Amino acid sequence: MGDTQGPPGPVTPLLIACALGIEHLALRSGRAGGGAGPVTVIRTGMGPKAAESAVLRALGRKGAGGAAVIASGFCAGLAPGMHPGDLVVAEETRDPGGTTACTGAGLLVDALARAVPGRTVHTGPLTGSGHVVRGPERAALRATGAIAVDMESAATLRTAVRSGPRPVAAVRVVVDAPEHELVRIGTVRGGISAFRVLRAVLPAFHEWHRSLLLPRR
Repeated sequence: MGDTQGPPGPVTPLLIACALGIEHLALRSGRAGGGAGPVTVIRTGMGPKAAESAVLRALGRKGAGGAAVIASGFCAGLAPGMHPGDLVVAEETRDPGGTTACTGAGLLVDALARAVPGRTVHTGPLTGSGHVVRGPERAALRATGAIAVDMESAATLRTAVRSGPRPVAAVRVVVDAPEHELVRIGTVRGGISAFRVLRAVLPAFHEWHRSLLLPRR
């Protein structure tokens, strides 16, 4: 949390949702920076059903109804040339439940370039899956135009917007990619790299949050 710049206005909470304990640790222990309102980081548990339930509970709490929502954590990259520690900013999320457009993807790309200089940021569709995706299934998802896959982002954002109009976004850190699958040597090194990047993204999330609340001219 931090002081909001400019004239007083409504305080809009920010909800950051992740699935795993290690993601939650990274996001809670990272360098924060000034926010535009109360910030809550929740661990949803793995899978789309768990994400839906946890986000519904979080948005049902007093004062959280109009919260902006960011889905974050790790993902599997689908595009050749991706590396552990690369960032993915979704332009939209997709899963069998539908497609959700993301808010201010360009703002996030610029903010992440400042927060995590030197890291590659990929933008495009982020697809959802109910299970860990490997091999040929990854190639099939890539053929749909998706650049990365995870299990919770699409369910998180779809649930959030169905609960009421709000800004939503998804930012993921690549932990494995076509040339760097988790089962290969280098997994630990790639995981550490991804963890360090995830710890560094919070200032960008706060910047996105503040920018969305600025008056439009």
